[in-house]
Amino acid sequence: MNMLDTILGAGEQHTVKVELDDRSYPIHIGAGLLNEAPGLIREAFGNVRCIIITDSHLSSIYAQKLHANMARLGLCKDEPLVIPAGEQAKTFSYLSFILDHLFQKTIDRKTMLVALGGGVMGDLVGFAASIALRGIDFIQIPTTLLAQVDSSVGGKTAINSPRGKNLIGAFHQPRMVIADVDTLKTLPSRELRSGYAEVVKYGLISNPEFFDWLDEKGKNLLAGKTEKQIRAIKTSCEMKAAIVAQDERESTGKRALLNLGHTFGHAFELMANYDASLLHGEAVAIGMAKAFELSTRLGLCPERDTQRVKEHLKSVNLPISIQGRNWDTDKILAHMYRDKKAENGHLNFILTRGIGQAFVQEHVVASDVKAVLDMP
Repeated sequence: MNMLDTILGAGEQHTVKVELDDRSYPIHIGAGLLNEAPGLIREAFGNVRCIIITDSHLSSIYAQKLHANMARLGLCKDEPLVIPAGEQAKTFSYLSFILDHLFQKTIDRKTMLVALGGGVMGDLVGFAASIALRGIDFIQIPTTLLAQVDSSVGGKTAINSPRGKNLIGAFHQPRMVIADVDTLKTLPSRELRSGYAEVVKYGLISNPEFFDWLDEKGKNLLAGKTEKQIRAIKTSCEMKAAIVAQDERESTGKRALLNLGHTFGHAFELMANYDASLLHGEAVAIGMAKAFELSTRLGLCPERDTQRVKEHLKSVNLPISIQGRNWDTDKILAHMYRDKKAENGHLNFILTRGIGQAFVQEHVVASDVKAVLDMP
């Protein structure tokens, strides 16, 4: 048995803390936590007024029950606000819709928003919280694997621009994150795989032992093994919490490592018009494969590591190539030059010297990027 398997059991609950002085907050991880959420919130914040904001997929599955449980504790008098599901909700129009709803409800600065859903909902509600009344508190209750291991933690909130993904936003930390692995049981397998790409990322940037474990146990995680899911979420959150505590706003470059595969991935999502033909994690999976290929092309990463990463992604049915999409590589490059990580007209990437050895590489030559985009 792998050593990591001995640490957690399926019934255990754990708390990881993001250390940010007076803005520190807990990440609660385990099974059955959605039912415990009202008690966790009241214990931490008292009889605070909460407004749940969720998407159309989750309104009947989770939102109504959560609302009823919170209402019994006097936390939630307002009905949940429901937003259409999908990446295309991350726009000014839906941001304005949320803000108008909140102002109609006469919120004050002690009102707390509850983002119930995946990464889209967390990004959108978090950004609304960051600007409503110059900033109010919010709680993340992520219901997808991707959101539980990545977007719900760290305070990045944003909406998309026609020019690129997450270009309009703010750093605004949540007051609490509640990750209930039971919500993954209703997640479509494709969405679960999409989130798994972000789990793999943590092994690839600085934790080769974790990648070894995923290489052995990843299929069990995707098959619904609760203890494997808890292990993966806890490890991912511990790694992200440590990085965010050191570099909250990507000022030193440490946090930038979390963007492995994302410069490629965000450009791919824009090429797909943020539609369902390419999920975020699928774009990141291709992006990580391309980052390793680029690293090998530049003589930085052994070919065997690049092949191992690609084989692992393929083994869990994640894509590693854009072949067959008929995308113009010059347009992809143009999107990359507008990415937040580009500086002064130069392309910057998270590259690697091997599995678990990611670093920031500045001034990457466009011809090298184009060469790996054309690879199968």
